[in-house]
Amino acid sequence: QVQLVESGGRLVQPGGSLRLSCAASGSTLDYYAIGWFRQAPGKEREGISCNRDNRTYYIDSVKGRFTISRNNAQNTVYLQMNNLKPEDTAIYYCAAEKYYHCLGYESGIDEFVYWGQGTQVTVSS
Repeated sequence: QVQLVESGGRLVQPGGSLRLSCAASGSTLDYYAIGWFRQAPGKEREGISCNRDNRTYYIDSVKGRFTISRNNAQNTVYLQMNNLKPEDTAIYYCAAEKYYHCLGYESGIDEFVYWGQGTQVTVSS
């Protein structure tokens, strides 16, 4: 059993940066795929990035602006978000799954068993 807790979301101006954290307990994340998802108001939850075995994938709209990293010693995964845009406004979730290799992560909500509670990111001037 894995428990995930996100943090780091807040109000930020366009062009600003945020780093979201996803802290895990209950099991080490070393052998888990980690996905970051977001859900904007009135929209479905979408996968924006997935990391597994030193491979990381990003959807086009965040590629070059968002970066996943892991701190295995702290059992924490980060999502560094730069050059934020108003359309990045959403609740951001991290998710973990042991037997998944990120295939189709963009719509892979059902692939992940463990989810955090989400953290709100608002990009506005």
